[in-house]
Amino acid sequence: MFTGIIETLGKVTNLVSEQDNLHITVSSNITNELKIDQSVAHNGVCLTVVGINENEYTVTAIKETLNKTNIGALKIDSIVNLERAMKLGDRLDGHIVQGHVDETGICTNIENQNGSTVFTFRYNATINNNITIEKGSITVNGVSLTVVNSKDDSFSVAIIPYTLENTSFKTLAVDDKVNLEFDVIGKYVSRLTKRA
Repeated sequence: MFTGIIETLGKVTNLVSEQDNLHITVSSNITNELKIDQSVAHNGVCLTVVGINENEYTVTAIKETLNKTNIGALKIDSIVNLERAMKLGDRLDGHIVQGHVDETGICTNIENQNGSTVFTFRYNATINNNITIEKGSITVNGVSLTVVNSKDDSFSVAIIPYTLENTSFKTLAVDDKVNLEFDVIGKYVSRLTKRA
């Protein structure tokens, strides 16, 4: 379980394909605090630490993860948002994030406004009946954000300067693919109303 509040950024230092899996090595300033079998969200994707070597650690993405996320598009030197699983009893500063990406979306517009940056994303609303609502929660590449301008197949988020500087949003460009995790409560409500 995560909160969508990014702890730090990591840099991809090595990528190794093995059958349908991809082993991803990341350099990070939190590596010395990690342990084998620990869950870490990478751009919102929950992956398990399988190896640690000095300031680098390795995680493995299986075919299912590669098919449903943007993890397979990582390259050497890619910057990723990192968050360790929350501790029981900590403040929940973002929202409930599972680290299970629902689908990918595409960045369609970036608009610099007076003090904030508005990013717009398009997604396939027919996949799992995912929806957004105005002022609802959404996770984009692991970052907990508030939806503005909710449409049937798109939405926007307004990023404050701190978030822009301290997440991979600073490297995001139009046409980039992002990982989307929709609000878990909204997903349950959507599923239940379809059954009624």
